[in-house]
Amino acid sequence: MTAYRPSARSWALLTWTEAKLVVRDTPGLVIPLGLPMLIMVMNGLGSDGRGDGKFRGLPALDAYVVPLTMVMVVAIIGTVNMPAVLASYRKEGVLRRLGVTPAHPAMLLIAQVLASLVQVLAGVALSLLVARLAFDVSMPRGAFTAAGVFCLVTLAMYALGMVVAAIAPSTNAAMAIGLVVFFLMMAVGGGFGARENLPDGLAAFGGYLPFGAGVEAMSDAWMGVAPDPSQLAVLAAVIVLAGGAAAKLFRWS
Repeated sequence: MTAYRPSARSWALLTWTEAKLVVRDTPGLVIPLGLPMLIMVMNGLGSDGRGDGKFRGLPALDAYVVPLTMVMVVAIIGTVNMPAVLASYRKEGVLRRLGVTPAHPAMLLIAQVLASLVQVLAGVALSLLVARLAFDVSMPRGAFTAAGVFCLVTLAMYALGMVVAAIAPSTNAAMAIGLVVFFLMMAVGGGFGARENLPDGLAAFGGYLPFGAGVEAMSDAWMGVAPDPSQLAVLAAVIVLAGGAAAKLFRWS
């Protein structure tokens, strides 16, 4: 007897449904979409528009704040928003009930990841639009490199988010754990000022977390410089280790 496999239409409908649920959750959209634009505006108004040697002639807004904002969008959606939704599905028994239907729970997990990626792209696009129209921010000198680094950052943050979703017993727990992870990475990864201003130990530690490594690699790409291989190695290691841990720990019920 041939096992039933959901059709492409089933996948599309499930993904579309998840996307509509994401859009209807207005409070959940405020931070990932509104906060990056606010940061861009605040830094843009305070920028003097001049570059220096450190940023290869680019203003700090272009070479540092824009990459930082992009990484922030991915981090908060990947480690807070997405895990909270998946934890709520487990708590409410949605994943368990799907397990006895032709629609395997993994379908819902993949659909939610795809739907949350829409938030990522929207948040990045809006922040870049504000930066470009209001402050004439330049596009990355290494566009293909920046795109590749952004994909690595996204995979790394989502791998961490899957670990959060795997261990969190409830929606509130997922949000609490995700926020701790997000703010820890942000605090030591340059989110509240350059990592050089931190004590040497904390600055080094922040560079081995995906937020700090992602910001540095994105900044290099924006300036047209090849990212440090160690930064890319950090992102790749997080993808492999966190992804493996999430697969091992994830519970459907």
